[in-house]
Amino acid sequence: MRAELDADTLLQVILVLVLVWLVLEVLDATVDLLGSLLGLLPNLIGLVIAVLIVLWLLDRI
Repeated sequence: MRAELDADTLLQVILVLVLVWLVLEVLDATVDLLGSLLGLLPNLIGLVIAVLIVLWLLDRI
């Protein structure tokens, strides 16, 4: 009565847990990539503003 689970059922449970772990790792990598891209956004906006000011001073726009 100690082993109520078959070996196949136990392997399926382990496989599902490994798949969940892999999906969580992929989501974590995606969120990290998105966060790093959004972290660069203020610097990019500042660069665009600086370029626009220089172009305005040089009468290019």
